[in-house]
Amino acid sequence: MGVTDLRALLEMRQAVPLSWSPDGERLLVRSDLPGTQQLFVWPSMEQLTSYDDPVIGRFLPDGRILVEVDAAGNERTQLHVLGEGPLVEDPRYIHRTPVARGSLLAYATNRRNEIDFDVVARHLETGEEQVFELPGHTYVAGISPDGRWIAAGRTGVRSGDNELLLCDRESGEVSLLMPHDDPAEYHEPVWTPDGIAYATNEGRDTLAIVREGETLFESDWDVELVGSDDGSILLAVENADGYSRLQVIGGDEIPLPGRGVVEHPVFSPDGARLAFAFSSPVEPHDVYVYSFESHSLERLTTSPRDVDLSTLVEPTLHRFESFDGESVPVFLFEPEGEGPFPIVVTVHGGPESQWLPWFSPSFAPLTQYLVSRGYAVAAPNVRGSTGYGKRYEHLDDVEKRLDSVRDLEALHGWLSARPNVDGSRAVVYGRSYGGYMVLAALTFQPQIWAAGIEAVGISSLVTFLQNTSPYRRAAREREYGSLEHDLEFLERASPMTHIAALQAPLFIQHGRNDPRVPVSESEHIAGVLQSKGVECELLIFEDEGHTVQKLHNRIEMFERSVAFLDRVLS
Repeated sequence: MGVTDLRALLEMRQAVPLSWSPDGERLLVRSDLPGTQQLFVWPSMEQLTSYDDPVIGRFLPDGRILVEVDAAGNERTQLHVLGEGPLVEDPRYIHRTPVARGSLLAYATNRRNEIDFDVVARHLETGEEQVFELPGHTYVAGISPDGRWIAAGRTGVRSGDNELLLCDRESGEVSLLMPHDDPAEYHEPVWTPDGIAYATNEGRDTLAIVREGETLFESDWDVELVGSDDGSILLAVENADGYSRLQVIGGDEIPLPGRGVVEHPVFSPDGARLAFAFSSPVEPHDVYVYSFESHSLERLTTSPRDVDLSTLVEPTLHRFESFDGESVPVFLFEPEGEGPFPIVVTVHGGPESQWLPWFSPSFAPLTQYLVSRGYAVAAPNVRGSTGYGKRYEHLDDVEKRLDSVRDLEALHGWLSARPNVDGSRAVVYGRSYGGYMVLAALTFQPQIWAAGIEAVGISSLVTFLQNTSPYRRAAREREYGSLEHDLEFLERASPMTHIAALQAPLFIQHGRNDPRVPVSESEHIAGVLQSKGVECELLIFEDEGHTVQKLHNRIEMFERSVAFLDRVLS
């Protein structure tokens, strides 16, 4: 098997469904065919938008199309109507999570004080707005069929906790849907003829689907809920060790194209069809539709690609024992041959997130390219990852933060014991919080890592919390610890505090407009390493934010990072 072309991997296009038209005849699709994510409409697949930056959108109940767009990755989302111009726009603030029903559009915005996100109910015909002032980090989670109630999710002050609020448009009052004492998660509700249903892990370790105190669906794994417009069909989306399973509650299991991950499931207005995106480690995202009448699955899109998918490698799922006996899952990609192979360990962001067996733009192209060139690649879900229950998710909270870093050391030992892996040529790679994990591994375990690649990473938990966007600080402090109460630990857990130990070559990427992790985090650590004589390459994109969205920038980033690896590992 030859080396797969990196540029061809990066240029593999992907498509996901967003929403159906009110008559159910058209499906809005988001695709990166033009090089950035733009809007298309099925069945014609006509391109509808040509913004400079990526967009997302949805059909409004009157058939118009709402477009969400920011500027060069700054995440200050504005709301436009396709062909008409701005609907809600003030570039100083964020307008996010729009949901429409009937004549009503609801969205969340921080325009009152830049910190708290209020919920706004806007009449689509008159433009009249009703504002619910809500403290905290909130988002719109749904609208009742009669338009009276707007559901809002709000991040709790404790890790792994959130609230569902009901905003009453008649009285103007806000109430708590499910009061609770212990930390628990409550996901987007679905109004059904028999009450409000939602996914929650209240009183249990994993997410299950409940309604009016009755458990409708539970599993050994986390389960999400998606419902038809009238709530008559409820779909459980199970996350089984990362792999998706779709089960209609009280009905059949929906077949999938293979073993992989389902995203963006959306019911047609009449509930007769379900559109979703499917991908796997060897299959980029494309759109599928399941018909409940014919019980058949149809593929709607086949995005362009110049890569023979049969040459790509599926990972195998393993578990290794960490320093304290905790069992940690890891997906392992192995090249052909006997080795021993250099190994790249990829660490997901979050940390309240999960590495999934899907075609991630940030990981999949690089992974497949490296494997084709004789690298092994390991993708762990270290403690603190979601998808394995709330006990596991809380194992890295605040003072336990460095236990997840110790998981990487245990993984290195497990990998090195495999005869086909060369532990002396081990690289760690990650983005965002994964970037923090890269820097932590290189500073706390300098003797075992040969190099690092990190993007938009946190070098100091202290300066990150001081300088991140004000609306994000409280949400992050509940996970990392607060500047007021945990300053000593934050300093101790920061890679910058231990920078003298870092000796491995490091490649860093950042976006100038990143509102989450300030670019100063990367500029500072690069300057310190260069003054120490440690090999460090810094790549900053002036037109990107927390993620690299534009194709030409993604190509440059990955080509330069691979050239960096070739140089430092040769």
